[in-house]
Amino acid sequence: MKVPVLDGLLVLDKPGGVTSRAVVNRVLPWFPPRTRIGHTGTLDPLATGVLVLCLGSATRLSEYVQLMSKTYRTRLLLGARSDSDDADGTLTPVAGALAPMLATVEACAAAFVGVIEQVPPTYSAAKVTGRRAYDLARRGEEVTLRPRPVRIQAIQVLDYAYPHLDLEVHCGKGTYIRSLARDLGERLGCGALVQTLRRTRVGPFLAEEALTLDADAETARARVLPAETAVAELPRLVLADNDLMRLGHGQTISVTERPQGADGERDTAVFDSAGRLAAIAIFDPQRKTLHPAKVFQSK
Repeated sequence: MKVPVLDGLLVLDKPGGVTSRAVVNRVLPWFPPRTRIGHTGTLDPLATGVLVLCLGSATRLSEYVQLMSKTYRTRLLLGARSDSDDADGTLTPVAGALAPMLATVEACAAAFVGVIEQVPPTYSAAKVTGRRAYDLARRGEEVTLRPRPVRIQAIQVLDYAYPHLDLEVHCGKGTYIRSLARDLGERLGCGALVQTLRRTRVGPFLAEEALTLDADAETARARVLPAETAVAELPRLVLADNDLMRLGHGQTISVTERPQGADGERDTAVFDSAGRLAAIAIFDPQRKTLHPAKVFQSK
């Protein structure tokens, strides 16, 4: 009997102390042999919370989940630094560190809101000459990482009782909360590191709705979401069958209406009249055309 292939997304609540890759390995036995499974953004072993997995053909959509906005809750430890910028590293107390006033903390945190240049942590998956930074750091080699632009939409101070500072951070792709902690600590003059970290949201996916690793295979298969949920934050457009056929054959087509949510030239999720994802296409607002990037069905 042929086992049906599962395509879609599975939203997990990653426990602390394990890598994202280890979570994927734990999940593999829940699904038919040879099912392709990949995660959509590494969470540090210390971190818990939302980890979105893509299954089957939905692995082709993982980049769009990675682009989704994210929310984190973190507790920072002030008055110390860490070689990994979190509590899993080697901690060094900052001599003479003084507890900053709440108003100072709030003002310094607010200064990080917007598009900022951020240097990834030394112990991170960022690449240096093609190699992972954490591999170089563990070998004792010097690691020099370049700053990169990231977007932080909001930072809220939830609680502050020195040396502990609780924050909620809303941010975009590629933001390192460990780097934010390190840089905030330097600006405050007392040092800081991540003590706890929980990702509570990725796009529309919430931690309270996520599946834990205690689940069984039957439950996990029942909780697989349609692949379409991976493009929830993309502009969308419904096309007629004849246009879908041309798009599916690699042709650029003209459209009479702007995709819903489009604000310029960008990837657009294209659906058929039944609401099924048919393709990802690039919308050109000047020419009012769609050019196929990824096709999932053709008429």
